[in-house]
Amino acid sequence: MKTSKEGSNGRVSRWVAPFVGAALVMATQGAHAAATIKAGEYQWVSIGVGARAQYTAAEDAAPSGSDYSNQFRIQETRLYVAGQVHEYVKLTFNSFCESCVFGANTFSAAGDDGQPNSGGDWEILDVIAQFEINPMFNVWVGRMLTPADRIEMNGPFYAMSWNQYNVALLPSDGLGGAGLLGRDDGVTVWGALDKFEYAIGVFDGLDGTANGANEEDNVMIAGRLEYNFLSKEPSPAYYTASTYFGEAGDIFTVGFSLTHQADFYGVPGNHGDFTGYIVDALFEKVLPGGGVVNVEGEYKIFDTDDFADVDSYFVTVGYMFPKVIGIGRFQPYVRWVENDWDVGPDTDLIEVGLNYRIKGYDAWINFNYQNGDAAVGGGPKAQGSSDAFQIGVQVQI
Repeated sequence: MKTSKEGSNGRVSRWVAPFVGAALVMATQGAHAAATIKAGEYQWVSIGVGARAQYTAAEDAAPSGSDYSNQFRIQETRLYVAGQVHEYVKLTFNSFCESCVFGANTFSAAGDDGQPNSGGDWEILDVIAQFEINPMFNVWVGRMLTPADRIEMNGPFYAMSWNQYNVALLPSDGLGGAGLLGRDDGVTVWGALDKFEYAIGVFDGLDGTANGANEEDNVMIAGRLEYNFLSKEPSPAYYTASTYFGEAGDIFTVGFSLTHQADFYGVPGNHGDFTGYIVDALFEKVLPGGGVVNVEGEYKIFDTDDFADVDSYFVTVGYMFPKVIGIGRFQPYVRWVENDWDVGPDTDLIEVGLNYRIKGYDAWINFNYQNGDAAVGGGPKAQGSSDAFQIGVQVQI
């Protein structure tokens, strides 16, 4: 996902298939072997798929409330379709099925409130008309990732850790009324000037209702600026990744993102704006001998006029061993997460994991242990602070 990510770094389309996201698109980590049909010099269609499955054993999460749960789950399945109709015009269509169940085989679009229409059905993830005239200036129109922090522009398929969403999340990343899985309907202008990259967009955001939130129907503004101090990341300006496995040289990139919508919160007589400020950084160092050290982190502040203010941060440190063992390379990591809420309890989490990278982001296995009380979105787990063990598998083509 993350399109020739979710461009054209040799991946069938970093500009081709945005990925949240972004399996086929994020091809910047390596060319995907997607099926491609050519109809002319600038006319082609490619198709790819991605899937994530996991087993989780979580303390006190069984129906008894005092035993470990045992859950096998197809976490997510994605279908990527990308194409080109003109030298400067491309199209991306991505769909997904989250927590798919047997028998769920229909396609639908998320409703106006951003909620999937029914659990297990296939949903529209991205539909983007892409006008790409120059690397410095591109215009995308449709449903796409809102420009945001690195974990949003990674999507789950291009993260270093298996779980990266235990921090406070932007309105577009969730199942609420302001977007779905980091996506929203709107227009984005993005590009790169040497090592400086930008993406700025205008989106629907939260639709308003009379006497409630956003009754003036304000749009949401979202933007991301980043600078590559060392080697330029191979990902296009609109997408990112948490590691390049040393294949892109030494990297140190700092990004700043801002999201704002007026009157995002509200009840009769009491309204509040949403403004999110996020600073993120990625450092990757190739050591003599071929080992790779990786450090990723971010700090975010959500100002909501006292409705749901929060400071949130995480740091992930990893190391990829240079030697191939069997058919892959081992990459252990440690991740610290903390969410400081003005309303409600603070939460934290530590994740210790081991990745077995068979082919970068296209084929890998994860083993991780978690301890803490931060759930997805940074809120508290239902069972409080607890332990969990996971095994995850990701494959995409």
